[in-house]
Amino acid sequence: MGFIIDLLVSAGVILLLSYLLPSVHVKSFWTALWVAFLIGLFNATIGWILGGILNLVSFFLIEAIVSIIVTALMIKLVDKLVGNFKVDGFLPAIIIAIATALALYLVGMARGEDEDYSLKYPNDQPKVEYVAQA
Repeated sequence: MGFIIDLLVSAGVILLLSYLLPSVHVKSFWTALWVAFLIGLFNATIGWILGGILNLVSFFLIEAIVSIIVTALMIKLVDKLVGNFKVDGFLPAIIIAIATALALYLVGMARGEDEDYSLKYPNDQPKVEYVAQA
């Protein structure tokens, strides 16, 4: 269910930015949904490999920036593949990548997907250790 929500949010952000930015062109919501799916697919495959290589080069110091740049590259790749989607330039692709990342972060926070908390307390209860007294 989370994947579908993330896909719809990404498509909504892409469609909204097509109205706000004159250099982003999307024909319809269905095109934006297809573009969001392809960006997610390419980020999970090609982007994962490319991001890993770039993060190794940067010693994982600028991981968030590398992630935004890789997502922008995947947006430009989808731009070349989908006929009803056009991004004029690399800066609008970076703006789309940042806006999508922020929107997905906010949606994840609203759904309660705070990874740090869930790793510390998997059952929403802190671990208590009892020490036997002799």
